[in-house]
Amino acid sequence: MMKKMLIYIDTSVIGGCFDEEFEDISLNLIDMIKYKKIRGVISDISIREVSEAPDFIVEHFETYQELLEIVNITDEMIQLADSYLNENVITEKFYEDALHIACATIRQVDLMVSWNFKHIVNFNRIIQYNSVNLKNGYKTLQIYSPLEVVFDEEK
Repeated sequence: MMKKMLIYIDTSVIGGCFDEEFEDISLNLIDMIKYKKIRGVISDISIREVSEAPDFIVEHFETYQELLEIVNITDEMIQLADSYLNENVITEKFYEDALHIACATIRQVDLMVSWNFKHIVNFNRIIQYNSVNLKNGYKTLQIYSPLEVVFDEEK
């Protein structure tokens, strides 16, 4: 039996379930977790971010939250996120995005998905994140939009 992919989903995917542009793909990705086709991972940052979202997002998230592995941010993750800032990959204003990347890297997920095309799913930044990862002794991180990850097993 093939090992199920371990996928880190950031908060944009959770909110994407209620965004007209991203809704179908986001819901399909969540269904892949619900039906155990993949294993989902989030961080405690996402838990906090979702808790600050409108009630309908929180209620929807609660229907599948127990299926997700929740990773708590560690000092090691903070140090790696700080390295992204020190190497000018991302600015302090978007520090939580750096923490998401660091969390996914250190947890060694198979890949990370996000709808954040400015700070996460961005070709140049991915190269920079991975350069910092390698410099600090970590593996590279595969980062994609959910559109590239949701698959149809019928075909």
